[in-house]
Amino acid sequence: MNILGISAYYHDSAACLVRDGRIIAAAQEERFTRKKHDHRFPRHAVDYCLKEGGISGADVDLIAFYDKPLLKFERLLETYIDYAPRGIKSFLMAMPLWLREKLWIREQIEERFSYKGKVLFTEHHESHAASAYFPSPFESAAVLTMDGVGEWATSSYGYGKGNELHLLGELHFPHSLGLLYSAFTYYTGFKVNSGEYKVMGLAPYGEPRYVQKILDELVDLREDGSLRLNMKYFNYCQGLTMTNSEFDRLFEGKPRKPESALTERDMDLARSVQEVVEEAMLRMARHVHRETGEKNLCLAGGVALNCVGNGRILREAPFENVWIQPAAGDAGGSLGACLSVWYQYLNNPRDLSEITSDHADAMRGAYLGPSFSNEEVQAFLDTTGAKYTRVNHAELAQVVARHLAEERVVGWFQGRMEFGPRALGARSILGDPRSPRMQSQMNLKIKYRESFRPFAPSVLRERVSDYFEMDADSPYMLLVAPVREHLRIEMTEEQQKLFGIERLNVPRSTIPAITHVDYSARIQTVRREDNAIYYDLIAEFERLTGCAVLVNTSFNVRGEPIVCTPEQAYTCFMRTEMDCLVMGDFLLDKRDIGEALFTDDAAAWQEEFQLD
Repeated sequence: MNILGISAYYHDSAACLVRDGRIIAAAQEERFTRKKHDHRFPRHAVDYCLKEGGISGADVDLIAFYDKPLLKFERLLETYIDYAPRGIKSFLMAMPLWLREKLWIREQIEERFSYKGKVLFTEHHESHAASAYFPSPFESAAVLTMDGVGEWATSSYGYGKGNELHLLGELHFPHSLGLLYSAFTYYTGFKVNSGEYKVMGLAPYGEPRYVQKILDELVDLREDGSLRLNMKYFNYCQGLTMTNSEFDRLFEGKPRKPESALTERDMDLARSVQEVVEEAMLRMARHVHRETGEKNLCLAGGVALNCVGNGRILREAPFENVWIQPAAGDAGGSLGACLSVWYQYLNNPRDLSEITSDHADAMRGAYLGPSFSNEEVQAFLDTTGAKYTRVNHAELAQVVARHLAEERVVGWFQGRMEFGPRALGARSILGDPRSPRMQSQMNLKIKYRESFRPFAPSVLRERVSDYFEMDADSPYMLLVAPVREHLRIEMTEEQQKLFGIERLNVPRSTIPAITHVDYSARIQTVRREDNAIYYDLIAEFERLTGCAVLVNTSFNVRGEPIVCTPEQAYTCFMRTEMDCLVMGDFLLDKRDIGEALFTDDAAAWQEEFQLD
């Protein structure tokens, strides 16, 4: 039984193939089109999934779409009618896409794939909930989903047991925790639906001076985590912006212009909304525990990518275990729709022993995208005339670990690409966490992004509690925890007088490249069962240096999706100041290539991103 899942037309379109309950392939459309957060119909992602499964469109038994377009259209129309005649410009912009594409999903599928079978539509938050519970390692669990908005729901909760998923309650549009956070994303000058993680990274540089104002004026937050927004301050129901002039008056200024200098107010706003959202997440989690009595919690929805909030749920909520869908946003809806059909519509049993036979959960490390053989990599390198060395596979970890120990930055391209927004050791840029210059070097010379953005550590699973105040699996880089006290470096009196971004270059620990300004880190734990070559690399780095941690950031530059193919990895390598590129068993070293071949490209990219 082949089930194809599709999410499309909002942001992060994706496709997934599930065969007899097993996840065969999953990928976001952006990785193929190179358009970040591509919302269009995921034609290339579907083609990949079918190819990976060794089938054609004619072999697909069922297609599952991740939400119900007619219900979403109903919400859109009702909202425009409620606010009419305001919102006419937004209405005229939205209608053509709805009437041309969004209301004709079944017809588009039939046309694009010559598919004549059944197309099933799951509700948006049911897709999120299914993506959270069914791949998890739990026989039963509470489920909490939080995002901007689906059809009408903005958050939901329930529980899963066996092959059943029961949703018990939900919040409705326009009252949304995700849209509250997106409003501040917009107001602080970042792009909605992609810049929320920048707000989260900026938050520790500010003070929570606006928390009470947010709670008094913007949001009525109840004890059970439910909330109501004061809509007089928001514009997203009827306009083309998230906030309005009343919001400007409340916070005494216009929204920050994108790319302009960050101010004390921006940092304080980020810190304040982050604290409010964390409190809401905690209250929701506690309520769900009271209502379900479950010891395990599964999370999905865009807000579940807020790894700081997730870390607080792990530490402070009464659940024993927390599992988070790695593609928690809309991309993961394609997977949830598939699994909902397999277990609930078709009533197939859920065998946990099969789910976790070779991995910790059914996501298999989230390595569900395309891979490229050594032969394919070599063929590409030969066509470019690139100078490379082929390393014996058994010695690869040792060779690369030596480069990392010399504080060299390595592009790492191995195995199947990750599904979801995080690089997890398949399409990663790696560095030495002990280096005090690594964060600024990677941000400004390689990633071409804002200097305040933190980097994440990959750590051997069995060593995580030696470095961080956490002893739990975090395979998908979705939990934040404090760095251990004995590794911290306390600030001097002079350093404590520094403000905001000025504190960026003050080393906070003996692994400063992955220690954020508040002594926290966003952690990826690595098990050999999930990614043997990456585990071996970290273990070899520990043997050389005594440190079982690497800096791991996604293999891309600002504004571009994570690389998918050898060609994309090579282009990114040549246009940045990375020192080495490892693809399969092939090693490229800038010292061998020569400065003249890549400095012109690097200079052009720096000019494009307006960096010094």
